[in-house]
Amino acid sequence: MIIIEPKTKVEFEQYYDLRWRILRQPWNQPRGSEKDEKENESIHIVAILEGKVVGCGRGQFNSSTEAQIRYMAVDEDFQGKGVGTKMLKALELRLKKKEVKTIILNARENAVKFYQKHNYKIIEKGSILFDVIEHFKMGKEI
Repeated sequence: MIIIEPKTKVEFEQYYDLRWRILRQPWNQPRGSEKDEKENESIHIVAILEGKVVGCGRGQFNSSTEAQIRYMAVDEDFQGKGVGTKMLKALELRLKKKEVKTIILNARENAVKFYQKHNYKIIEKGSILFDVIEHFKMGKEI
């Protein structure tokens, strides 16, 4: 498995498809809802195994010293196999090189333990997405 920044049209198509399938489709959200206005100014990464995108994530800059990790997703067949950890470390490294000092994120309730394992702390209870998915704002100094 390799972790890279997507460059080709196919890599970006697989990247956005995975984001939609994991983070939006289960809640009947339309295609296109997996993108926002920060796409062009963010760092994107994908985990590729045998030519297929099996994980993705994005780092967006909230200020010169704070970034936010968003849209982390791992294909269901590869969850629990270290893909998320490798992607998180790759994103943190890229953000650190950009002189980011603090990373925040909004973790879905089922992902809180994953981020806590990587030294993120709960800051506060967050929003409820699609009226059902509880989130927690978390942060970490890097």
